[in-house]
Amino acid sequence: MARHIYSCALRWSDMDAFGHVNNVVFLRYLEEARIDLMWRLAAETDGDAFEGGSVVARHEIDYRRPLVHRHEPVTVETWVVKISAASLTLAYEIKDEETVYVRASTVVVPYDLEAGRPRRLKPVEERFLQAYLEEDPREARRKRGNEQEEAVVV
Repeated sequence: MARHIYSCALRWSDMDAFGHVNNVVFLRYLEEARIDLMWRLAAETDGDAFEGGSVVARHEIDYRRPLVHRHEPVTVETWVVKISAASLTLAYEIKDEETVYVRASTVVVPYDLEAGRPRRLKPVEERFLQAYLEEDPREARRKRGNEQEEAVVV
């Protein structure tokens, strides 16, 4: 299991009137990392992967700490937590060595731009994504909780 590591530069214009990176800008950081993973890396692996596009179906984001402008980039770690026939779910952490600023997830749907409709994942795309597949930490906690409940009931 691997995580995609993306170094994301902060721009002066990313800050808002409160002196920290605006909440909407974090979605741009996620987009930059996602595009690097799905278009650059996947294309290097197999030129047919994700050609034609994909669309975002859902974002979920938890803001953990404020991030202020600095010259050093932040790290965006991206990994896959779910692969289905016609969608995938990515998880992210935006962080540096000491602090996690954001935890987020995105549901992505492969899309046929010419036909104007969603499509199924190609086998080459699924193979590429498998290298980044990790269990969703929230799901793992739920499973551990259920196992503990079962142990108590027995």
